Amino acid sequence: MAPRAYWKGYLKLSLVSCPIALFPATSEREKISFHQLNKNTGHRIKYRKVDADTGDEVEAADIIKGYQVGKGEYLELDPEELEAIAIESKRTIEIDEFVPKKEIDELYLNSPYYIVPDGEVGQQAFAVIREAIRQEGMVAIGKVVFTSREHIIALEARGKGLLGVTLRYPYEVRSEHEAFDDIPDEKIPKDMLELASHIVGSKAGHFEPKRFEDQYEDALKELLKKKQSGERIEAPREREPSNVVNLMDALRRSVETEHAGGERRKSAPRDHRAPKKAGRSNARAKKAG
Repeated sequence: MAPRAYWKGYLKLSLVSCPIALFPATSEREKISFHQLNKNTGHRIKYRKVDADTGDEVEAADIIKGYQVGKGEYLELDPEELEAIAIESKRTIEIDEFVPKKEIDELYLNSPYYIVPDGEVGQQAFAVIREAIRQEGMVAIGKVVFTSREHIIALEARGKGLLGVTLRYPYEVRSEHEAFDDIPDEKIPKDMLELASHIVGSKAGHFEPKRFEDQYEDALKELLKKKQSGERIEAPREREPSNVVNLMDALRRSVETEHAGGERRKSAPRDHRAPKKAGRSNARAKKAG
């Protein structure tokens, strides 16, 4: 079943515009989730919105937004008042400028969306905007309104569509100095750095997301499987902590471990699937002859 569009509207570059649809590029639906239950009855727990003072349940129609200005003091805002400051265009992403991608700090990246043309009308205009962005090798910056909030969005060409990533505002990004200023300056001995660099080099590879394994999710699936079949659940034994207390000793042992691992990988037998490929090639050659 095709996912529902999260947002529909128009993409505009100067006087060129086209209808588009946005779809979330990521999802956590596949992750195992739990309900909260009453341990005594096994029934699900329900949450109700109640008045903090009276304890009475409040209907959704009677709930409004409030901004706290003091203890127990709130500025009450009706939906109509919030609507009065609504952004003028809720349904148009207008490209304001183009910037080099490398200039966008990763801290500002928020949520990714796939952007596609919405319907046959405007597909050519969409393609023109997409290819113009691709050709320039730049990222388009615009604004989009989700749930009455305005967001900055960065657009770049991706395949036959566009990838849009909402960006955080400066006030949402904390300064690194808050976290890093108390870290002392350490003088690193050359031999320690060389050993550490060797370990890094031995672990160098390429970014392959398919190799990532969510071990906790796998463990949850196994736990549920055992629980359903009535097996006894036992906590795993804790690993004993390493006895290495000297940093230089730890680095040397790490290098030895990585070296041994590399030798094992080199001496390991090749993938058993390789001969099969050769067999298929030979079969095709015989058929051709």
